[in-house]
Amino acid sequence: MRKIGFIGLGVMGKPMALNLLKAGHELTVYDVVPERVNELVQAGARRGSSGKDVAARSEVVITMLPNSPHVRTAVLGADGVLEGAKPGTILVDMSSIAPSASKEIAAQAQAQGVAMLDAPVSGGEPKAIAGTLAIMVGGPQETFEQVKNILAAMGSSVTRVGEIGSGNVTKLANQIIVALNIAAMSEAMVLATKAGVDPEKVFQAIRGGLAGSTVLDAKMPLALQGNFKPGFRIELHIKDMANALDTAHELGVPAPLSSIVMEIMQALKTDGKAGNDHGGIIQFYEQLAKVQVRR
Repeated sequence: MRKIGFIGLGVMGKPMALNLLKAGHELTVYDVVPERVNELVQAGARRGSSGKDVAARSEVVITMLPNSPHVRTAVLGADGVLEGAKPGTILVDMSSIAPSASKEIAAQAQAQGVAMLDAPVSGGEPKAIAGTLAIMVGGPQETFEQVKNILAAMGSSVTRVGEIGSGNVTKLANQIIVALNIAAMSEAMVLATKAGVDPEKVFQAIRGGLAGSTVLDAKMPLALQGNFKPGFRIELHIKDMANALDTAHELGVPAPLSSIVMEIMQALKTDGKAGNDHGGIIQFYEQLAKVQVRR
């Protein structure tokens, strides 16, 4: 059993924290929304009053927050993690943020004797609940070994991919592939439907071939139901794609397809669909083709 702090109890953070409790760890939690903390306290966690308080009570502090500015504030800001952390504390940021931000925060943490890993996840809310997330980790091998078992309580795949920042580079690569897969699925299925072919039969016909994918299997059944309840919201994928494009531009890497999908998601956001699941990308094509892909 380890003393773990968890900051950020949103759609992903709450089930991840619950899985740490189920694994028998002593958990102290904090979120800016008190109601989220209440649910974890009822499940057996201790209530933290701030990031500083959580860190002071913990050997390992996990952050799961929306974007780079939120992580900077939670870790580096007033009453933040670094104000309460002792030398030897390990910080594991599981948020999906810019790789450059991970490096910046890690450098300041290291100056205070706090080792940091960036460990973003993939799998959305269902896999967060099931504890079967894919976790991509950047940071020192020694630090990774110290927390690998903790991460295994939240994910079925825990892979160190390199030094600090590389976890978030891997997550950006993941998000590019997922977004383009959903767009490809959407384009293809709207074409099939407009041509008068049953999209469900098309799905069943192609899913076992080269066009099959985890993304197709996860998102097509929901599209056929018209179910765009968020597992991963379009507005969050926009955030990830913005980080991906910024990083690509910094490195001089062309990303034309990512730019196109970004504009599709921005159009859906403008249309009031920012809170839809990213599988709702199909609605962009449906609106233009004046057809719905449904059972």
